[in-house]
Amino acid sequence: MPRLVLFYRLLVRPLFREPVRTALTVLAIALGVAVVLAIDLAGAAAAGSFRSSMETLAGDNDLEVVSAGGVPESAVGTLAQLPYALRISPRVEDYAVVPETKQTFPLLGIDLIAESDAYAGAKSSTNLLADGGQDPQRTLRDFENPDSVYVGASLGRKFGDRVDLLINDQVKTYTVRGVYPDAQGNEAAVVMDISAAQRALRRFGRVDRILIKVPDSEATNSLEQNSGSPNSQTADRPSMEDWQQRIKSALPPGLEVRPQGTATNENRHMLQAFRWNLRLLSYISLVVGAFLIYNTVSVSVVRRRAEIGIVRALGASRRSVLAAFIGEAATFGIAGAAIGLPLGRLMASGAVKLLALTVDALYVSSRPGAIALTPAAFFEALVIGVGVAVASAYAPAREAARVSPVEAMARGRREYDVGVHKFRDLGMAAVLTMAAAVASRAPAVAGKPILGYLSALLLIAASALAIPAFVATATRAGSQILQRSFGVEALLASRSLSASLRRTSVLVGALSTAIAMMTSVGIMVGSFRETVVRWMGDQLPADLYIRPAASPGADRHPTISPALADAIAKLPGVAAVERLRAYEIAYDGLPATLAAADLQTARPDKNSAFFSGRPTAQVFADLRDANAVVVSEPFTNKHHVKAGDALKLSLGNAQASFKIVDIYYDYSSERGAILMDRNTLLRYLPDPAPSNLAVFIAAGTSADEVRAEILRAAADYRILIFSNGNLRGEAIRIFDRTFAITYALEAVAIVVAVMGVAGALLALVIDRRRELGLLRFLGSSKNQVRKLILVEAALLGLLANVAGVVLGFAISLILIFVINKQSFGWTIRFHWPVAVLLGALTTVYAATVVAAFYPAEVAVTLNPLEVLHDE
Repeated sequence: MPRLVLFYRLLVRPLFREPVRTALTVLAIALGVAVVLAIDLAGAAAAGSFRSSMETLAGDNDLEVVSAGGVPESAVGTLAQLPYALRISPRVEDYAVVPETKQTFPLLGIDLIAESDAYAGAKSSTNLLADGGQDPQRTLRDFENPDSVYVGASLGRKFGDRVDLLINDQVKTYTVRGVYPDAQGNEAAVVMDISAAQRALRRFGRVDRILIKVPDSEATNSLEQNSGSPNSQTADRPSMEDWQQRIKSALPPGLEVRPQGTATNENRHMLQAFRWNLRLLSYISLVVGAFLIYNTVSVSVVRRRAEIGIVRALGASRRSVLAAFIGEAATFGIAGAAIGLPLGRLMASGAVKLLALTVDALYVSSRPGAIALTPAAFFEALVIGVGVAVASAYAPAREAARVSPVEAMARGRREYDVGVHKFRDLGMAAVLTMAAAVASRAPAVAGKPILGYLSALLLIAASALAIPAFVATATRAGSQILQRSFGVEALLASRSLSASLRRTSVLVGALSTAIAMMTSVGIMVGSFRETVVRWMGDQLPADLYIRPAASPGADRHPTISPALADAIAKLPGVAAVERLRAYEIAYDGLPATLAAADLQTARPDKNSAFFSGRPTAQVFADLRDANAVVVSEPFTNKHHVKAGDALKLSLGNAQASFKIVDIYYDYSSERGAILMDRNTLLRYLPDPAPSNLAVFIAAGTSADEVRAEILRAAADYRILIFSNGNLRGEAIRIFDRTFAITYALEAVAIVVAVMGVAGALLALVIDRRRELGLLRFLGSSKNQVRKLILVEAALLGLLANVAGVVLGFAISLILIFVINKQSFGWTIRFHWPVAVLLGALTTVYAATVVAAFYPAEVAVTLNPLEVLHDE
């Protein structure tokens, strides 16, 4: 018999006869494909955004000179005197806010006069002379005015417009002297003369980095021969490493020479763990979908055993039967991929916004890039859809291929086998659980908690093997109680689930897996949230907190005018002002935050913030005026350092060694932080402008009165003032926003599972037509049949909830103490978010029961005479 004919008659025609169940199965796959695709597309867009306008406007440079706190301007002169044809481009870089739209844009200060020849002919967005036809020389003269700026075209300004910019804590008005094209998805930027940028940002005498374009080999050799350089006989072009060494040897030890764009690569590397965890989280819906495909094909095999036996007796080979059922699964996969592709693109639009908020709050300043549906995305959707469907259908398809004509009529054989082997499977589940415990104690692999995820997968597999024994035991133990409580329908429902143990176990396994992931992630997020709340309660001692109105971020640290900080400290009712300064640095190839605080202010000792358990005052005494630091917990996990180790830090011109005196708990950023005394930092970086102020109010003084005094003193500045309670509330709001994408992924997995239950219940009704028709023939009413189906759904939901909560609790321990620790370095205290879990579990349970109403209506519409006649 030709395989296509076999495939059509045995599988395709029955699918068309059951359109609802077929549609639910396809949609379940489509949702799984869509979620994975959406996270990949959104993640790629978020990661792509790190090539911001600052990097785009960097042009084709090869190297850059950087240092924590900035590079002294004298380094520019030193580089200019080297006997090489270097193109040297000093840059000042930060961010500015347009107050009327509240949009944040990169702010770039360049020496346009010196760079105009190099960039005037460029074909990229670095052509800053695209000013609407103005004379280039006049444009350059105008650009030297301190109120002149160039802007990207997407900012929506034209030549001669006036634009207000909030920079740090002050708003200034600038004139647009030129508009450059920022096409191809590049982020718009505000560009000004380097001296104007230094004044606006209060960075006198220093720049943020120096970009260097090295010469080609001919120019290098010519200059070296003229200068009598000892390398003048070298015929080969120097490598980039050679250029790094040559330039570094001419500069002070505190300055780092590295490939241009290193910071972007560091940010991408830092985000690897975040994207890895998010991608794996998106696979939950695929795991649930795999259960459902397995169940769908299993139902097909059970219902068509007689037909399989007939076609086998007529000469069909086992390979043909296997190919037919694999083809059924592949059909589901192709249809699911076709629907999941546009759905994933649609979901990515929402996901990228949530991802951008998370990345901006915890990692690095970014703006979402374009979402691109590439041929690779089409291929990925097809592979995911077909691959998951075929892989999950292989076992039941292989079972169908092994059916012989003699045993074809033994419809209950597989149910019997599952019942007999349930305790054997329970033993295998125990073995997998022990293997999961061993894997959970293994260290990270290449910085990723691979064995932690393996441990979670082993637990899911163990749960799937243990489900048959759990269902059989629970239904047997509760059947009499159900009869007394809900009548004979509940007894029949319990025994029906036990009799179809194989199918029931798959349904409970699919739904319990989704519930387990919801529970485990809910416990993890709830524990993290509670830990952060308690941490802030212990570690935010001041009454008021002040920061510039300019937009902050994990890598953005706008500053407050030192004069304003001094004025606030002198106000009546202010007992003390603690100044905090933060810088973005790179340590050992990863971004980090260098911070300094006034450690003279007396702090109330609550719970210790340090690993050693020492009081805060004692630790701060070790830091005062000393080359000593404390580092955050994420920093120690990223860089494998401990108390007593020494850190070498490049600060300005100098490179100094600092002893780690303790490690502190920190949940404000995943980047990792180094904290020292402010007086120590000022010895290396003499910039008194603070990033934040912590204001302690004198006893007996009203906080509202002090706030009013501060606002009067800051009338010419733009600052934000938070009370202690306001700051905590804002932090929790950001926290909840950060984990919104996590909850969205969990919700999709639950929807997939509930849809699968609805489809499977419909299949049960169709498969039990004879049984249900016989009940009606013997006198059962429609309400009794409806109640039977609804009670079965309720029992399925109850069993899945119990199994899911137990499995979820076990996985939550892995998430909190293994995966989170190895990925991000945070110590989280375990907490049961009871209210959230009860609400979520109740919703899932209700959705499971509601999903059974359609199959119940199908059951009550069966004509008992027709059913018995068909049989």
